[in-house]
Amino acid sequence: MKFVDEAEIRVEAGDGGNGTIGFRREKYVPKGGPDGGDGGDGGSVFLQADENLNTLIDYRFERFHRAERGQNGQGGNCIGKKGKDLTVMVPVGTRATDSDTGEVLGDLTRHGQKLKVAQGGFHGLGNARFKSSTNRAPRQKTNGTPGEIRNLKLELMLLADVGLLGMPNAGKSTFIRSVSAAKPKVADYPFTTLVPNLGVVRQDSQRSFVVADIPGLIEGAADGAGLGIRFLKHLERCRILLHVVDIFPVDETDPAEHAKAIIEELEKYSPKLAEKPRWLVFNKVDLLLEEEAEERCQHVIDALEWEGPVYQISAFQKMNLDPLCNDIMDFIETLPAELEEEEEKKEVEFKWDTYHKNTLEAHDEFEDGLGDDLDDDDWDEDDYDVEVEYRR
Repeated sequence: MKFVDEAEIRVEAGDGGNGTIGFRREKYVPKGGPDGGDGGDGGSVFLQADENLNTLIDYRFERFHRAERGQNGQGGNCIGKKGKDLTVMVPVGTRATDSDTGEVLGDLTRHGQKLKVAQGGFHGLGNARFKSSTNRAPRQKTNGTPGEIRNLKLELMLLADVGLLGMPNAGKSTFIRSVSAAKPKVADYPFTTLVPNLGVVRQDSQRSFVVADIPGLIEGAADGAGLGIRFLKHLERCRILLHVVDIFPVDETDPAEHAKAIIEELEKYSPKLAEKPRWLVFNKVDLLLEEEAEERCQHVIDALEWEGPVYQISAFQKMNLDPLCNDIMDFIETLPAELEEEEEKKEVEFKWDTYHKNTLEAHDEFEDGLGDDLDDDDWDEDDYDVEVEYRR
């Protein structure tokens, strides 16, 4: 199935059901009083992470998603039925952003995790809610509120421990083929990799890590050149980056210039991403004599003023891969367990959160201001143009 990591959808929560005006009229029950029931709440819209999905392609064709409306209230204090919630399934690693405001609603990073993205409308109040000592026959009700409508941008960001960075044809796909069971396309021309690939590297039955390979970057990627800049977001959740450098480019260009270009593009895209732990990995050293390979590696190290870990490998010949993978595993295990960013969870604000509370408070304040000098039986606020339901 085609890999699609971005989609825009429109979600509409259900409207709340209206309250009703009704009065109890039964034999032997004089002055039964108001019994108009509340409406039902509208259904909300949720996103739920599903580990069996790996693309957002379905939402390129299914853009509109709507939850059910709440039913209206009825006499006899019957409350309307709540609208059914709508759950939209997305791959694990999906981020939801409000397209209109830019607000990030949340990330779905665990299987089964749910995120509310549109609040259903609140139910309207029946006239039984407005009964008081001074208003024994209220002709008031409220309508349900509209459900929330949002335009969402869904972004799939792969969950991996290790991310591979490098120019096209640096050997990243060959590396992931050599250390895992993943089989991305490999060829002797640039831009062979067109979509991200994941591979699981197993050190033993209890220890493993996930590697993400993205399309190669080129100079000017931050300004839209090439493919890689579209997929750099997949590295944001990686815990360590491997900067793969082709030590023997076929066009005989300077590997140091290529390495500098990658670092510059990374910093332009995201300073936070550029600050992640990064190791320098020289690939294709088997194509050179040992002395020449050492000399070229040192040239790049000096040009970058590099002070981090350095490895020399041949992904094709599987040379020096075991020590590299062992060191990666050990390094990952020393990192603190990633706390789920409880970024002082800014609560996402939904409409109508305090609607009913404010409505009832305003009504109580109004009644308090009337005083006790009103005749209870003459209270007939809004007693025209209303629909009254009498029950016998």
